[in-house]
Amino acid sequence: MNTSSLFSPKTEISRGLYIGLSISSVVAVLLVWCLLTYGGYMPPDFLATPVEVLRAGVEQVGDLSLFGHMGSSLTVILSGFLLASVLAVPLGILMGSFRAVQALLEPITGFMRYIPVSALIPLLILWVGIGIEQKVMVIFLGTFFQQLILISDVSARVSKDLIDCAYTLGASRGQVVWRILLPACMPGVMDNLRVTMGWAWTYLVVAELVAANSGLGYMILNAMRGLFTDVILLGVFTIGILGLMTDFLFKWLRQRLLPWSADF
Repeated sequence: MNTSSLFSPKTEISRGLYIGLSISSVVAVLLVWCLLTYGGYMPPDFLATPVEVLRAGVEQVGDLSLFGHMGSSLTVILSGFLLASVLAVPLGILMGSFRAVQALLEPITGFMRYIPVSALIPLLILWVGIGIEQKVMVIFLGTFFQQLILISDVSARVSKDLIDCAYTLGASRGQVVWRILLPACMPGVMDNLRVTMGWAWTYLVVAELVAANSGLGYMILNAMRGLFTDVILLGVFTIGILGLMTDFLFKWLRQRLLPWSADF
């Protein structure tokens, strides 16, 4: 193996080496975790052992409670994220392509994306109550304005030469939007949706902070009150695994739905 390829920017490595390095990083983290817990460097009340986390997982899978929490969290996250994406994608493309739309939306977007979602929870409780609607709105507000600014940047970076060439060849304004602008934006849009989906998962605990009786965030918060670090870590790992699954799903969709994406 040519070791110089490991330290050369933009240089491909073999798939076997890639998988080997990925597994090595996971094993290294696991070894450090074992060293801290079984070596007595961390008290059990502050960090559970891998076996204790595995035992907690087996128990919650056995009584199906883990699947119930997963279902509740997935319902909240997917509802809020899809609602945000359906609105943010077209508005973001318009915002980055048309100066008039940018002038209308940019001040509000620039203001709202700096407001912590947790600061809006009291208002959301007053406006929509403490049911699932409030949790969906937390995910929506946490992702919508971030998506909007990111997608508008993608649209703004589309080369004007492409559009000018289309007009020169006789394309109408509608054809330019649908056949030039939209296909050029979609690879970047898909990448930004993938990134903001990760943000949606980070808002899960915030979304389930108030009046929740199920969900992974609720499970973590409830376990925190009793210092059940095995259940806390189980919830954290479950969120991480589900997040990785959605990440791979977006990668797969990008390759399948946008075969021209390698050019962008």
